[in-house]
Amino acid sequence: MMSPAKPVPPRPGHGSTRRRLEEILRVDHAGELAAVQIYKGQSMVFADTPKRELSEQFSHMQGEEQVHLDAFERLLRERQVRPTAMTPIWRLAALGLGVGTALLGEKAAHACTEAVEDVIADHYAEQIAELETSDPALAQRLTQFRQDEIGHHDRAVDQGAREATGYPLLSALIKTGCRVAIKISEKI
Repeated sequence: MMSPAKPVPPRPGHGSTRRRLEEILRVDHAGELAAVQIYKGQSMVFADTPKRELSEQFSHMQGEEQVHLDAFERLLRERQVRPTAMTPIWRLAALGLGVGTALLGEKAAHACTEAVEDVIADHYAEQIAELETSDPALAQRLTQFRQDEIGHHDRAVDQGAREATGYPLLSALIKTGCRVAIKISEKI
């Protein structure tokens, strides 16, 4: 579950501060791109169903994530950082995850949101702690984004995420996939 931000010592072996900042921006850009695609897929599935309000809810969250993605795209340009080479794969995989969980039903779609946002909120908390002294402006921006992610997480829990069929397995698989994508996106 989401833990509070705690100071994180510099990670040995990761090179310069510049290289670490590039990793942070690259992975956060990838994560927000994936979130936009997940919510887009979920919204598409529920759009022409009796659960249209779910489509609108997922579309609203997609819009919030798009604001984050736009901010990271500006940061990548401003700081001359390349996005991950995995962008096309993550875009397709995330859209597939959104569509797939929505096809499994409302509770599974919420379970997907809860799992993804749980990992992202924890990830942001670690980055915020790491950046508080070296880049306080970026740490503040991540703090704002983290609050949005926590809001999405909490809404998903309130709407029955943990009641999804096979919830423990579904949640574990999605969280593992997110953590693997984070590690890959930092480096590639």
